[in-house]
Amino acid sequence: MAKTSILFSCTSCDAQFQKWTGRCFECGNWGSIKEHYSSESSSSPKTTIPPLEMATLSDISKVNVSRFSTHLPECDRVFGGGIVPGSLTLLGGEPGIGKSTLSLQLATAITPTLYISGEESTEQISLRAKRLQASSNPLKLVNAVNIERICATIIKESPQLVILDSIQTVYSPEASGSSGSPNQIRSCTVQLMSVAKKYNIAIIIIGHVTKDGAVAGPKTLEHLVDTVLYLEGDRHHSYRMLRAVKNRFGSTDELGVFDMTETGLHSVENPSAALLEERGASMPGSVVTCLLEGSRPLLVEVQALLTKTAFGYPQRKASGFDLNRLHVLLAVLEKRAGLSLTQYDVHINVVGGIKANEPGADLAVCLAVASAYKDVSLGNDLVVFGEVGLGGEVRSVTQAEKRLKECAHLGMKRVILGHKKKLTSNDLTIISVKSIPELIKQT
Repeated sequence: MAKTSILFSCTSCDAQFQKWTGRCFECGNWGSIKEHYSSESSSSPKTTIPPLEMATLSDISKVNVSRFSTHLPECDRVFGGGIVPGSLTLLGGEPGIGKSTLSLQLATAITPTLYISGEESTEQISLRAKRLQASSNPLKLVNAVNIERICATIIKESPQLVILDSIQTVYSPEASGSSGSPNQIRSCTVQLMSVAKKYNIAIIIIGHVTKDGAVAGPKTLEHLVDTVLYLEGDRHHSYRMLRAVKNRFGSTDELGVFDMTETGLHSVENPSAALLEERGASMPGSVVTCLLEGSRPLLVEVQALLTKTAFGYPQRKASGFDLNRLHVLLAVLEKRAGLSLTQYDVHINVVGGIKANEPGADLAVCLAVASAYKDVSLGNDLVVFGEVGLGGEVRSVTQAEKRLKECAHLGMKRVILGHKKKLTSNDLTIISVKSIPELIKQT
């Protein structure tokens, strides 16, 4: 078999070089190095490599993915119906949010399970299990940081589920760097993935979160695992949200809602009713909106408070809502609706520690600010959702029918939304608006 190679030689003295140079080192002439190709015949034949076997979609029969339940309905929802054997899951979250609590609950609910901790001793885990009232479960605990010994233990015990707390504490002697470095995290994760796939064992690894909200370590860690889950919430509120940002075995649009109690995390079957349970009498600046978290509609209260500014520059504060988006909506209210907000400090709060990140919350924020500005109460039976443009127009949002069904289920009577035809309901009075000025005039 002929092999072509690139050579460089001097046209003056025929000296050969492996790379181009401006001056010949033999004769000293400048600009005499030229490139040419040479063909060499290989006398040793290469080993024949067999091609890959291919299959078409029609040849592959439908395979049902087997799953096992976590005994937490909200957790099963986020996983896509349960944990898949042989899967590798990354669970991230801020310190103190409840990652270890949730992991221990999963470990005690599934048998057999191996709980490996690199941060806490087995005595500390036992104390947490007693607090969660699960100390009688035959859970196997071990404290280890060497990934080779961890993998050997997993293979020997062959449990149904393995939980590693956390990936930043383990290390591999074959990889460079200290524990928690990018090389160590990547090497340890690859070894865990190999064990999970080869022996069909589900593994959940816990990862710390940095100040900017990303999982500590290299970004490739999220590409190595099958599922990436984030446990979110406000430490000063009891509600926690479990969200999937990557899931090879299910949807990434689902949201699990939990209530943090002394005995651990408990699934909230009706999050909308729980979030509106402590809502008081109707007051100015209070509006209920319907968010869509995956396939689940969620009713939350949006509050607005306006006070006279004590300084020359008015303050804008937002909790659970994007501050930059709030500045845009306030500019729309001033320019399109004629509200003079330059002399007021504006404070926005989404009750319950929920983050209203979708465009459907725009209309509720605008109406809450207008209600607080005019000091007019809108009632407790009103729900508002819609997207607001820079021209003051109100646009419709996706899956409005599902949102209306949730509003009727919780006993709401009136709904204000973006202009959209063919929306009817026997239990609701639907008010479609085209622009912010039109809405402000009606309130």
